Amino acid sequence: MERLTIAVHVPLGFHARPVSRWVSLAQTFQSHITVTFRDKTVDGKSALGLMALAVPGGAELEVCASGPDEQEALAALAGLASRSFSA
Repeated sequence: MERLTIAVHVPLGFHARPVSRWVSLAQTFQSHITVTFRDKTVDGKSALGLMALAVPGGAELEVCASGPDEQEALAALAGLASRSFSA
């Protein structure tokens, strides 16, 4: 299992558009992905779960991936976040 802390550099937080982009990317990987914010952990491939976290801008998420492509998954998701969730 690999872990990574990712900052949400989007002023409005982890709202519908960044969550949609995140989920689309996360679903391309075989690994199981989870996201933790304020002691609440959700499936990193679930838009509803991620939206329920209500992550504000500037917050940090702990992302875990477990599976055959875990390192690639975390690198890709970190890259997306570093681009402020732009495609």
